[in-house]
Amino acid sequence: MKFMRPLYHPPVEEITVEGIIYALSDPVRVNIFAQLANSECTQSCSTFLNVKDTPLPKSTVSQHFRILREAGLIRSERKGVELQNKTRCAELKGKFGPMISAILQAYSAQHKSRKKRSHIS
Repeated sequence: MKFMRPLYHPPVEEITVEGIIYALSDPVRVNIFAQLANSECTQSCSTFLNVKDTPLPKSTVSQHFRILREAGLIRSERKGVELQNKTRCAELKGKFGPMISAILQAYSAQHKSRKKRSHIS
């Protein structure tokens, strides 16, 4: 049996605004995080092999999830060969208040605005 390293999840007190902003500064990562935040259950990484209709290599998806996890935004748990992921929004609300929700709302509004413009063109 191959030994798997434990996944790192920073304690809430070590999570920083800068880390969150960096993790959510990439369009693919913010899209992944938004989908996880809107999901009522955990999602496997393979769910995100196509983001915005663009296929992504497994290694790229793994890297995005690692950055989100190390920033403290998600919690991942191994289930067989898959990682099941969920947001840590409830844990982070006490320290960061509405900041994460505001970022997701701004992302959603921006995404809707771009969709409208592309349909008009």
